[in-house]
Amino acid sequence: MPRVSEEYYEKKRREIIDAAFRVCTRKPVSSVEMKDIIAEAGYSHGAIYRYYKNVDEILHDLVVTVNSENRIDEKLNKILKKADMKHWKKTIYQICDMLAGQMKDVGIDLLKLSIYSDMLAMSDPERAAHIAEKLGKEEQSPLIYLVVFMSDFLERVIKENALKPSHSIDEIIQFIIVGYHGISNGYVLSECFKAEQVSGKYKPELMFSCLADSVIAMLKGVK
Repeated sequence: MPRVSEEYYEKKRREIIDAAFRVCTRKPVSSVEMKDIIAEAGYSHGAIYRYYKNVDEILHDLVVTVNSENRIDEKLNKILKKADMKHWKKTIYQICDMLAGQMKDVGIDLLKLSIYSDMLAMSDPERAAHIAEKLGKEEQSPLIYLVVFMSDFLERVIKENALKPSHSIDEIIQFIIVGYHGISNGYVLSECFKAEQVSGKYKPELMFSCLADSVIAMLKGVK
């Protein structure tokens, strides 16, 4: 295929993916239909099927695009490169501060998409698994890399500082992931629900600082 045709093909696919992203920030992923994406993209009914057979194929490429463009592995590796295991608490705060910055940088629309995707995983796990299958390492959720990174990092911290944590590494990792999702959901709600009591008052950096405090306490063995 000539180079120009390949570029044109990819340009059209990206337009469809971008349209799907906009639709998925307005309604739950599980309820998105092909006609929604067709209307958003401004394509004819027949034209869009030249690029995608169904909604799930589009959602798969949307997942690939979002995950690939919002990776955190380089940021985590940069923190680890400068980390001093004797001052591991500082590194915990740096990691949580990075996560807070990442959450604010990606924007509310992407966080909403993440929430809607979680709803699909809960309501139709088989479909969600099918959409996510065959993802390459660089295309997987940034949180998967976070789990691997934190598991290795916490193991080193515990070993090199002879710590006796109050919880296992797996339990601490689960706590971090649950905390991340909770902070994300709270941030989205505070920004979307424009009530005077909450609008603009939810600070991810403060919440992640509290998460760091909790992780440090568990590593130190404080119950």
